[in-house]
Amino acid sequence: MVLGSVVAGALLLGAPLTSASATPGVHNGPGGETDVDACSAAVSVGYAHCLAHFRTDAWARSRRPVARGIRPPAATLGNSGAYDPAFLRSAYDTPSATGGVGQTVAIVDAYDDPNAYNDMAYYRSFFGLPACSSSSGCFQKVNESGGTSSYPSRSPSWGQEISLDLDMVSAICPNCHILLVEASTNSLADLGTAVNTAVKLGANVVTNSYGGSEYSAETSDATAYYAHAGVAITAASGDSGYGVEFPAASPTVTAVGGTTLYQATNTGARNATEEAWSGAGSGCSAYESQQKWQLALVQEYSLLGCNARIVADASAVANPSTGVWVYDTYSNPGFEIFGGTSVSAQIVGAVYALADNAAPAGEPSAYPYGDPAALNYIHAGSNSACGTYLCNAADSEHYNGPTGLGTPNGTAAFTGSSSPPSGPPSAPTGLTAKAGNAQVRLSWSAPGSTGGAAVSYQVFRGTSAGGEATTPIATGVTSTSFTDSGLTNGTAYYYTVKAVNSAGGSEASNEASATPAALPGAPRNLTAATSSTRGVALAWSAPASNGGAAVAGYVLYRGTRSGRETVYGSVSCSAASCTYNDSATRSGTTYYYTVAAVNTVGTGPQSNQASARAR
Repeated sequence: MVLGSVVAGALLLGAPLTSASATPGVHNGPGGETDVDACSAAVSVGYAHCLAHFRTDAWARSRRPVARGIRPPAATLGNSGAYDPAFLRSAYDTPSATGGVGQTVAIVDAYDDPNAYNDMAYYRSFFGLPACSSSSGCFQKVNESGGTSSYPSRSPSWGQEISLDLDMVSAICPNCHILLVEASTNSLADLGTAVNTAVKLGANVVTNSYGGSEYSAETSDATAYYAHAGVAITAASGDSGYGVEFPAASPTVTAVGGTTLYQATNTGARNATEEAWSGAGSGCSAYESQQKWQLALVQEYSLLGCNARIVADASAVANPSTGVWVYDTYSNPGFEIFGGTSVSAQIVGAVYALADNAAPAGEPSAYPYGDPAALNYIHAGSNSACGTYLCNAADSEHYNGPTGLGTPNGTAAFTGSSSPPSGPPSAPTGLTAKAGNAQVRLSWSAPGSTGGAAVSYQVFRGTSAGGEATTPIATGVTSTSFTDSGLTNGTAYYYTVKAVNSAGGSEASNEASATPAALPGAPRNLTAATSSTRGVALAWSAPASNGGAAVAGYVLYRGTRSGRETVYGSVSCSAASCTYNDSATRSGTTYYYTVAAVNTVGTGPQSNQASARAR
């Protein structure tokens, strides 16, 4: 079997590399492919493991990419079995000759990789990216205190992570300056200190491809290390499937999940299918509060099951079976195929830089929530059988745990131009309800204040005045009308509507009610006779069925030729038997009549015809 071919790729879609072997840290795929954790996941609370994986199966180890200017073999995924910069920038629509100029992306990792710069330089040269040297100020390596005279102890495992991170930022944002900050150890205290140092040294974006178990003191650490106004901070969501890690749980971090990616071309345009990678971390934090922009999304689309911070926010490719090329000579012989949410965290961080994240204030982690339509939403795949959108991409049309709001589609979602407004909208006004057959048609007016952002609406329903349920029956309504169908005729329904933007929901509108019903049946036994005074005397009985709503009156049809009756007037009568004397007639002329009953839904069918000569 030739793994990595287009055919093999189709077979692997939906079955990514996540089935665990008997050896910890080794993962086996359905076609014989294997990947291993670069760093052991067995770390104590308060420590982090890197989240890089690299392929070890014989097929992957036998592959090598081709340099820029040489056509990759057409039968393999990406460039000879994995993605290079051209394929990645095509998949996420980020090709740019000028984007990222003046931006600094800081990469925070533990321990030292002595080959970091040389390996990155070779990767960039091989794939035709511009040089990024220390002498030009493009690249700098510092320890967690910002010093350059000494570095931490060396780690081949974390060295692989460092190579991956440098190569992914280079691939997506080749014009960015890169600052590598090496923490003294893999403790979250040292890594957090390195994040603070990166910000002090002027980083616009800080990427973090590591994670550890959640712990009770993480809320204070999230504030101490990962809350920097105006600085975009990304963190990998984890590679062990359903479950939350820190610092991805930090409320001010963009938690980045993972996908399985099939991008067909490297010509600069997206030509891809993606689904959630089953290794991507996701879920409901045990300690962190939900950000207001995520709360607004949860309320708008009734995403139940978590009242805390939900991971992830966005995503990119992470499945090693559709992995990326990384050049590393400290632990590997050169080019190897890597994966993990380490990859996706670096890609999304680099996209923030491409979007020129240079705001002096604000919260970049909120940006994607301000413009979710600018992302590629992922509709398939899961990372467990939890039974909700927290693990299954098919359980929601707007957000899911493993991939968040989706993958980059250019830079628009990361610019902050559509970032959340300062406050929620005011309440909609003028709500009205009109009954129909097993349905109610609602209409309302837009709120006077939208909070400076586009709004959608939620509809709430009850069967008693003031008894509307707290869970909306409809969310994401973008027009100022809604038809509630499938109702029971004859039952009164009560409604309110709320407006929602990405800062939250409004107060409820005024209440409106209606009783759905069918059209009434045809009136029965219409008779016509010459009036004893003047004109024609008519009589009929109420229809056998009023459709579930009382008959309010009748429409009278009249003509002087049989079958040519037209609307003549209305008759107010709600009794079981009705009479009407038509005196506006010409003596000696024969008139033909039908009648139809009217209820709140409309006008029903016409009765039998009756005729008489007018006096």
